[in-house]
Amino acid sequence: MGLLFLLCMIKSEYHVVGVMSGTSLDGIDLVQAKFYFDGFWRFEILIAETIAYPKKWRDTLSNLVSLSLKDLKEIDEDYTEFLALIIKDFILKNDIKNIDAVCSHGHTALHQPEKKLTLQIGNLPKIAKILNETVVCDFRVDDVKLGGQGAPLVPIGDKLLFSEYGFCLNLGGFANISTEISKSRIAFDICPVNIVLNRYVNQLGFDFDDGGQIASSGKLDTTLLYQLNGLDFYAQKHPKSLGLEWVKTNIFPLIDGFQLEVKDVLNTFVEHIAIQIASVIKQKNDTSLLVTGGGAYNTYLMERIKFHSKSKIIIPENQVVEFKEALVFGFLGVLKLRGEANCLQNVTGASKDHSSGIVYHP
Repeated sequence: MGLLFLLCMIKSEYHVVGVMSGTSLDGIDLVQAKFYFDGFWRFEILIAETIAYPKKWRDTLSNLVSLSLKDLKEIDEDYTEFLALIIKDFILKNDIKNIDAVCSHGHTALHQPEKKLTLQIGNLPKIAKILNETVVCDFRVDDVKLGGQGAPLVPIGDKLLFSEYGFCLNLGGFANISTEISKSRIAFDICPVNIVLNRYVNQLGFDFDDGGQIASSGKLDTTLLYQLNGLDFYAQKHPKSLGLEWVKTNIFPLIDGFQLEVKDVLNTFVEHIAIQIASVIKQKNDTSLLVTGGGAYNTYLMERIKFHSKSKIIIPENQVVEFKEALVFGFLGVLKLRGEANCLQNVTGASKDHSSGIVYHP
């Protein structure tokens, strides 16, 4: 990135479009956001929208881990064009002007940091050409090259935008959490959430378990719960992260081996999620827990987390619940434009703090 461009990007106010597609395949989250810096960072979400995936793309994205690298590269071409058109439509429909950058996560197709592999599709250079905007994207690759997990990336946003909370918990495809320990931000993936719950409730013809009603009607299978809680990942120290590959190898075969009714699977897995989350947040006394992501609307799950922990749970306004990750990826892009660290060594395990991402110009 040239010095002149960096100097142009060091200012006190930024207008960006943040874009996120998560593993739960709910859709593409888009936000128009303003970020202000006057000694500390503040934000304003101006417009936020989720665009649901057409069935074709849901089916394609749910099977990425079984495809060859050659197939993934072909899908990457198509997905980049698809994503660019979704973003372009969002910009045009909302008459958004004065954009410093579109900051996009893409969609995770492959994540095996232990093999120095991570691939987020939708981040090809042509996205900037189609949009005719500066695009900041592909935030995970640099971190993996530096020996990091490439995840989680949201904690820099937690540290600089949501510092008043003891813990920041996001309940999406996976539960990930961040907190401050001895003036350092730490963060890691705790366990799968919607990537598992949605799979089983789909068998009943629902996209998700509304409010956790089906889970609450089920029975707890203590043997399955014991085996889930005994998985090796939970004994590992952070930094650590999860991907769909791990779920397909460790979670689905274990659950399916019990041949339970769906409501009992949901009940047991919600209990598992609550226990794993509580085991982390109980490490601090009398603390606050900011909860975002679709799982925040799962009333039964929230009740079980409250049951297993004593923290004060705060669920913010709906825009923050639903669009915090898209917002933070917008913020990651701002930090990249400024040449400032947006990936934290203590969080990902990389060899140093660094400014991750690729900047494309139209």
